[in-house]
Amino acid sequence: MSIICGSGWVKTGIGLVWIKPPATAGGTDLVMEIGTAETILDEKKKPRLKATSTGASASRGGKNPGGGGGGGKGGGNGGGDLPDNDFSEETETRSSKKLRVAMWFILLVVLMTFGGLIAAYVVVSTNGVLEWSPFALPRQVWISTALILASSASYKIFRRVLDSGDQSTAKKWLLATTVLGAAFIASQILLWFTLARRGVYVQSNPYAGFFYILTAVHAFHVLGGIVGLGNVTLRTWNETSSEDELIERKNIAKAVCWYWHFMDALWLVLVLLLGFYK
Repeated sequence: MSIICGSGWVKTGIGLVWIKPPATAGGTDLVMEIGTAETILDEKKKPRLKATSTGASASRGGKNPGGGGGGGKGGGNGGGDLPDNDFSEETETRSSKKLRVAMWFILLVVLMTFGGLIAAYVVVSTNGVLEWSPFALPRQVWISTALILASSASYKIFRRVLDSGDQSTAKKWLLATTVLGAAFIASQILLWFTLARRGVYVQSNPYAGFFYILTAVHAFHVLGGIVGLGNVTLRTWNETSSEDELIERKNIAKAVCWYWHFMDALWLVLVLLLGFYK
């Protein structure tokens, strides 16, 4: 570095510096003045270096897996998968809960309906009404019982096979359940025709009236179950490899299972009531 005793410009490593020595100018004073200029310049440079470093860091964030919000592809992959999965699981849980609540509500309504009818049957049958004339249950009742029990068993097998992942075999068992349910309805219709041929009608006596009402209301609810089976059949007709779709199918099959088994148990109660509590 060059030193000039008088005032003037000095070319240094950091550029041109104007030097005006004091009255007692010395080498030390000059060096300190230049040093002060260097210090100020370094302080001005530091923010630039930091800003550059920050920009570089943000740029590198896009390349790092799971980078920050400023990162490009990596940032999206790092933070995007988990929220998507959480949202999917939350939606699935809500759907399953809604389906379960709806099915329990339907079963509660059915239970209250038959509870009222059965209570009325018990009251009338114990009042000693002269017109109360029970009759032996036709053979068709036992055929209907066998059909609905078989359909309940086949549906349980369907669910086991579906849970095991064999969708093709599960579909066959579901079709068998639907056919057996339809056969039960056909058997009930034949039962009513058999009673009509015997001259037993709804208005014949209170027992006959309750018999027709209870079996008809039950058959109506079984038809609702067949509609549910048809929905499951259409949903599972084509095989799928989607895990979400399989879970949804299992949830629907489970809800219909509750209803179908409930109809099965209700029929057994009606048979015991009409056949042995006269």
